[in-house]
Parts: sequence; structure tokens; C-alpha cells
Amino acid sequence: MFYDFKAKDAEGKDIQGVVEAQSEQTAQEALEERSLIPIMITARATESKLQTFKLFDRVKPKELVVFFRQLSTMSAANLPIVAALRILIKQTESQKLKTIISEIADEVDGGARLSQAFARHPDVFNNFYVNMVRSGETSGHLDEVLSYLADQREKDYDLMSKIRGAMIYPAFILSALCVVGVIMMVFVVPRLTSILTETGGELPLATKILIGTSGFMTKFWWLLLIFVVGAVAGLRFSLKQRPVRRWWDWMKIKLPVFGKLFQRIYIIRFTRSMNTLLKGGVPLPHALEITAEVVGSAVYRDLILRTVKQVQDGNPIAVEFVNSPEVPVMVSHMLSVGETTGQLEQILDRLTQFYAREVDNLVSNLVSLVEPLIMILMGLAVGVMVAAIIMPMYNLASSL
Repeated sequence: MFYDFKAKDAEGKDIQGVVEAQSEQTAQEALEERSLIPIMITARATESKLQTFKLFDRVKPKELVVFFRQLSTMSAANLPIVAALRILIKQTESQKLKTIISEIADEVDGGARLSQAFARHPDVFNNFYVNMVRSGETSGHLDEVLSYLADQREKDYDLMSKIRGAMIYPAFILSALCVVGVIMMVFVVPRLTSILTETGGELPLATKILIGTSGFMTKFWWLLLIFVVGAVAGLRFSLKQRPVRRWWDWMKIKLPVFGKLFQRIYIIRFTRSMNTLLKGGVPLPHALEITAEVVGSAVYRDLILRTVKQVQDGNPIAVEFVNSPEVPVMVSHMLSVGETTGQLEQILDRLTQFYAREVDNLVSNLVSLVEPLIMILMGLAVGVMVAAIIMPMYNLASSL
């Protein structure tokens, strides 16, 4: 459960926030462990039961984007970090993030660095965020790093939102097609085909398949439901295994239509993350290690980790990229030029901008291509179903 609290710190300052605990007594003990003196602890009456499940109790990417944007704005206005975090506690709607911000504010107020407080919440702030903030603290330019981090995270979110938005229409049509197909097979087809089976005549192969499929779905719908749930659960479990995950990610970039889009997305994540980390003052080998974890593909993760070894051995960053078929030639050559001329950050920025435009064009082309394909698929499905029912009826009427 979540509890709103008011307390005083060791210096007598009033502090408000949110703490997550199993009971009010546990919440009080948690506050005392932070060297806070509880004044009032109130359970949140509006807490949703869904928040007790981890599946629903998570911080969304958009919430993190807003968090970093607001924090960077207040930091740039010379507002102390602790005060900024206290303000964000009141402005944040997510109970999960509100609790985390409250804990971070207490830790920073107690003398911890912001990066150390972030590191204690790895499920929300991964190594990318922690190292960027740490570099800002070390260089004394935390406000600039937070602003740059907010810009980059916002660009990442906008890119993924644009792709998801473009796929909503095709996904909706395919989902509706599947639902209508199931309704037809379970409720409509059995009534139509009962007339045909009573005649005792020879039925076309398409009609026999349709009747068999409809009968199976009507009698064993529960088996199909178990199969679908089991398949989804099995896929999620399998993707956690490294060999399966690597094969899956390799297949994604080899798809005939969507492969190029996936490849460009991973390259953008690599170039944008590397550019952000290098501008934040993170050393090149360490920046590569962090980027390998956030790129989102096992194929590119292995490639980047091999690059880390090459860089540590004194070789150029582009050695592994040149020999990799998963990387466009332009990327490897521009990385080589950037490292040679000492302008790697500028080259990474240009590559990000170039491939971001390519992704925009690919998404537009995919939407234009997918819509007629869906219409053709719908036409074929309806045509096969109608032919399987109309043809035997026509034959029956002709024989009378």
C-alpha cells in the first residue's frame, strides 16, 4: 500500500512524501530508518487493486520523459535538487514513481548523490541514466546533463510513439478480422452448414474444411484458449533465454518488409545513446558497455560488446562494425571518419538525424503498403468462406 506522510528530518525541516509499505507500522519504521520523525501517516484510499500486481505497477516511458524534463527545467532555474524533487512528488500522478521520487529526495537530503539514489532503483533508472547523472555531478554541469538527457529521452519516446501510432490502424483491422472470423465460425457457419450436411450430397473440399474447423472451434474452444495462453507464456519465457533471444532478434532484422525498420531503430538507439553518453563525459569503452544494454537487440548487443574488447585493445571503434552484415556500410565508415578526425560526437549526431528521417519515411511507406495488403487479406478470407458455403448450395439447387 501507499501512505502519504508528513515528517521532520534531523534538522527539524518539514518533509512530505509517499512511502510504500505493507502496513502503517511498517511505513513508520521505514521513515525512522531514513532518520525522519513521522508526524502523520495516511493510507491512500484511492489506491487501485491493480497496483498490487507488478504487471500494472510500473513506470511508463512517458512518465520518465516528463520527470526528466521537469527536473532539468527546475535545475536550470537554480532550484536545489531536493526542493525540485519535493515539487515533483506533488505533480507526479503515478503512485509508483511518486514513491520512488520521495525515496530519492530523502536519500539526497540525507547526503547521498543523485546518481547513487537513482542506482538504488534499477527497475526504473538503468545504467544509462545513472552514468549520465554521475558524469554531470563529476563535471559540475548536472543541469546541462539533465537537460540533454531530457531532450534525448523525449526524442526516443517520440520516435517509438510515431511507430506505434502508425501501426494502430493495421493492428485494429487485423484484430477485428480475427474476432469476426471467430464469431462466424462459432455461431454463423454451424447454422448454414447444417442444411448442407442434411442433404447427404458430396461436399467440396473447401466446405468440408470449413465445417471441420467450425466444429472443432465450437467444441474445443477452451483448448484453443489454453493453446493461445500457453503459446504466449512459452514465447515470453523462451525470449529470456539468450540463444533464443538472439535468434529472435536476428529474425526481426531479416524480415522482408519490417527488417529494415527494426535495423534502423536499433542503429538510432546506438548512435543517440552513444552521443548522449560521450557528451556527458562518459569514457568510450564504458559508454559502449552501457549502450549495449539499452540498444534492445541481442544481435547488436553482442556486436557492441565485441567492439568494447577491440577498443580496450587499442583498435578503432569501427573494426567490428565494418565486418558486420547487420550494420550499413555508411555507419561503419562514418564512425571511422569521426574517430580519426576527433569528431565522433558530431558524426553520431548526424547519423541519428539521418536514420530518424529514414525511419519516418519507412513508417509512411509501410502504412501505405500494409493497408492494401489487409484489404486483400480480408477479401480472400471472405471469398473463401462465401465460396465454401455458396458453391454446395448452388450445386444443390442445380440438381433439383
